[in-house]
Amino acid sequence: MTLKTENVVAVLLFIGLFIYPLFVNPYQVMNLSYFLSMVFLSLSLALIWGYCGIFSFGQAVFFGVGGYFYAIFTMNSQLSTITPIGFILGILAGGVVAWILGYFMFYGGVNDVFVGLITLCLTLVLETFMGQTAGSEWKIGQVGLGGFNGINGIPTLQIGSLSLTGNNFYYFVLMILLIVFGLLKFLTHSKFGSSVIAIRENRDRTRLLGYNVPKIQSFVFAIGGALASLSGILYASWGSYITPSVFGLTSATIPVILVAAGGRKNFTASVIFTLLYYWFSQALSASGNQFALIILGLTLILAILFVPDGIVVALFNWCDHLFSRNKGKVKLEKGNLHEEKIS
Repeated sequence: MTLKTENVVAVLLFIGLFIYPLFVNPYQVMNLSYFLSMVFLSLSLALIWGYCGIFSFGQAVFFGVGGYFYAIFTMNSQLSTITPIGFILGILAGGVVAWILGYFMFYGGVNDVFVGLITLCLTLVLETFMGQTAGSEWKIGQVGLGGFNGINGIPTLQIGSLSLTGNNFYYFVLMILLIVFGLLKFLTHSKFGSSVIAIRENRDRTRLLGYNVPKIQSFVFAIGGALASLSGILYASWGSYITPSVFGLTSATIPVILVAAGGRKNFTASVIFTLLYYWFSQALSASGNQFALIILGLTLILAILFVPDGIVVALFNWCDHLFSRNKGKVKLEKGNLHEEKIS
């Protein structure tokens, strides 16, 4: 069995994330909690686009659906102990919305660039609609939608008597990320994952082999929606607020750029590049984080021109090639030494 650079880096990354709070202050821990929450959004797109070939701008929609659902549900209940139920139902809500949208698209024969156009339009429509909900008449139960100001005072997650703040929230997010990462790796290496990849490579041939392509696409799209919704719920719980900007064009575009530049067919690459971007964006926040978007855009252009498989994936492949070449040299030297001893 060949040991790949990707697997080594993934193990070291998670070990580093687990021990990170031991060496930094609580502020830095909460920052990384936010970064990790956004990783699920990238993973959702890596799954549907990188593995199933469904290009979508709609992950921001499901992100917002999850965040708003969690906020409205928990604030109407007025019980912090009910937040886990809102957490689970919010994830399911994003998955169901994604499945319904995917059902009409894929069974209706909509694919390729048209999926991107439909999801982009849906993103813009929702941002515009949520932005004009500032009036007192825009309420769900006792919770006002707040227009462009959004919803504030969202309860943090609480499991029993344990409030998930600080290190507790960090390790909660990290454990979920580890579980989701493992499940995605298992899913994509299973028989079902092979059918998903087959659809990405050639939908018509996969259909001729007897697979129900729209059904598989709808299911994968629903999983992607649930993951994006999970990201939105964690974001809302982390900051105790959510605004219509989560539906915006920038919010819809950033995951696409991160996944494309890092490596859309590799979950580890998506995780690493997402964490690097948000860390870099925050590092530039004092001088204006708009420069982070400019640099990210330039990075994507360079990646498309020179490393279309992704920057992080290219580094993985280079390290694997270097290791295999050195390993071949060692074997050759051992073989020559053995021949000399025999002679």
